[in-house]
Amino acid sequence: MDASRLNWISAADAARAIRDGAISAEQLTEACLERVREVDATVQAWAYLDPEHALRQARARDADRREGRPVGPLHGVPVAIKDIIDTGDMPTEDGTVLHAGRTPDADASVVATLRVAGAVIMGKTVTTECATYAPGKTRNPHHPDHTPGGSSSGSAAAVAAGMVPLALGSQTNGSVIRPASFCGVYGFKPSHGMISRHGILKLSRTLDHVGFFARTLDDLALLAEQLVGYDERDPDTRPRARTPFCAIAAQDPPLPPLLAHARTALWDQAAEDTREAFAELAAALADRVVELDLPESTRGVIDWHRTIMEAEMAANLDLEWERGRDRLSDSLRGQLARGREVNALDYQRAVARIPLVNAGFDEIFDRCDAIVTPAAHGTAPAGLDSTGDPAFCTLWTYCGMPTLNLPLMQGANGLPLGVQLVGRRGDDARLLRTARWLGAHLAVKGGAG
Repeated sequence: MDASRLNWISAADAARAIRDGAISAEQLTEACLERVREVDATVQAWAYLDPEHALRQARARDADRREGRPVGPLHGVPVAIKDIIDTGDMPTEDGTVLHAGRTPDADASVVATLRVAGAVIMGKTVTTECATYAPGKTRNPHHPDHTPGGSSSGSAAAVAAGMVPLALGSQTNGSVIRPASFCGVYGFKPSHGMISRHGILKLSRTLDHVGFFARTLDDLALLAEQLVGYDERDPDTRPRARTPFCAIAAQDPPLPPLLAHARTALWDQAAEDTREAFAELAAALADRVVELDLPESTRGVIDWHRTIMEAEMAANLDLEWERGRDRLSDSLRGQLARGREVNALDYQRAVARIPLVNAGFDEIFDRCDAIVTPAAHGTAPAGLDSTGDPAFCTLWTYCGMPTLNLPLMQGANGLPLGVQLVGRRGDDARLLRTARWLGAHLAVKGGAG
């Protein structure tokens, strides 16, 4: 195994190699830290990183293995954590000056689960301000003058730049799928309520999702298998049988999947090279894709999503508003001000429509395995004063459906251009299986875009 490229190894391969004794957790962590030293002055993905603390964890994992203690599915694998997710041994500052120096007393549920699985918690990655729109310092690894997307900007960039094989993020609108698309990595936002959000900055109970980034589909499945589950401290999770994500994702579908191509009402706003790439994608899929007209029930989703998000943000960030609104960005201050004015009836109507919109897709998912649509308007925009528009993600986040970004295409400027794959709510493992089929099918056909 080439020690000079250990930082690029997949999480699944790394965990296997560490279990077999082919490499050590310390070697892998040091390789990732060396990559940080090489590129992070430009990418600036990290909000907090203590190399010695990361190495101490790795050495402890190696000692566990040597001494015959249990070895977890992610044993010795470095994982980056978005800086809105609590870590009991590191600061969690939520991308805002109002929380500077904040160090939680305990781990978020997802971090605690990762530790049990044997992961090395590498450090905290940059988030936009309170996981909203005001950018952090992170730059796109493919071109530092372009945005990495947001709000999970540091997580996507750290994986894309080879600084870590896995990273956690979150999505309330487009905060996993968009940066995954812009940075050219796999991104997964599971169905709403699949993963506990206990110990994570709360913006919107109705819309907040945990998501994650990797460089392979196998790694997404591996991480999902660890994190999906019930937690009584998150009222939207439910007791459920354990899903074997890795086994299902690796299966061949019983029949070649049929995909629905959703142009959505935003199609005319998509960049020209996005439209051209998706035309090539449809041609490569041939009889395995059908054009989709969105159900009438989806009209108004952008407004309903905004109503819910801003009203719940205003409630959850009320203390920040009262004590420090003058130190918030104009964009966040505007969101909170609008949220405080939302009519209770408008809010309740917006929430009540979620199951109705989901029901409107039943006929589509009864016929099709997944919906394929752009992850964003185009490639990462130039400039660092915006993280790009999340509109191509809004409908699916509002519905709580599982979504994947697949880094399958390039724009005319050579930057990554993602394919967003959407599944029926609760059908997360099947979506991963369909994604594997799509990638293999396109490879045989010579790709698209």
